[in-house]
Amino acid sequence: MTRYAHVIGDPIAQSKSPTIHNHWIKVLGLDAHYDREHVTAGELADYLARQGDDPQWAGCNVTMPHKLAVMEHLDRLDPLAERIGAVNTVVRESDGSLTGFNTDAVGFLEPLADDLAKPHYFRMARVLGTGGAARAIVAGLLEQCITVVLAGRDPAKARAMLDELDPGGQHHVAPLNHFADATDFEFDDREGCFDLVVNASPLGMTGQPPLQLDFSHVPPGSVVYDIVTAPLETPLLRGAQDRGFRTVDGLSMLIGQAAAAFEKFFGVSPPRGDGDTELRRILTQ
Repeated sequence: MTRYAHVIGDPIAQSKSPTIHNHWIKVLGLDAHYDREHVTAGELADYLARQGDDPQWAGCNVTMPHKLAVMEHLDRLDPLAERIGAVNTVVRESDGSLTGFNTDAVGFLEPLADDLAKPHYFRMARVLGTGGAARAIVAGLLEQCITVVLAGRDPAKARAMLDELDPGGQHHVAPLNHFADATDFEFDDREGCFDLVVNASPLGMTGQPPLQLDFSHVPPGSVVYDIVTAPLETPLLRGAQDRGFRTVDGLSMLIGQAAAAFEKFFGVSPPRGDGDTELRRILTQ
């Protein structure tokens, strides 16, 4: 009785999810498999109805353009997915019902767990981008009591997102180009503080314009995090490393969100005792 799961989207050939999940399945020796399934918008409802009738189907990961549309076809939503307003993981429950989750926020926060377990006088994140990925990231950061500065091409969109996710919160918005020019702002003492700079946009991705960020906007001791996976070492991360900042690359979030979904699908934690070294090698070869 082989368990199986899918990743669905349109297009879907580019997804790295099968490589990640099948690596873990092989290492654990599970009687399971994980495949891509090309599903168009018009096929989404039929796909979910058909798969929901199969007790061996564990569920699916959901990529563009279905993260919003899938919600109306589910029986229930996890509170975080409802708050984010998007689903990237659908789980078939034992009674055949379908529950929607969003593991992007959990995956994003995973490499910051040690930092966030410590007490801080103040926590601030500068998040660049206002798309779907940014929304999940901001929702996760807000749960960690982090003050957010959200930058986008349209500051009104950034303000609307913050007001929806944390009404009355003391957060800030800025136009994206604010961070492109040098500043002479003198940061105060960052001892005991946690500062994070996140590229949550596609800028810097292969085929996209570069992200314009002057490092004078980055507080001393910051962690610089770029969710772009191609290239893995973006100009932002390379510039941060050259200046002595700690960096986190896009594979960290990708693997982290997949790990949360894997456990929901197959009921076991994925094998990650090597710090994902072998999986990273496979994904980048």
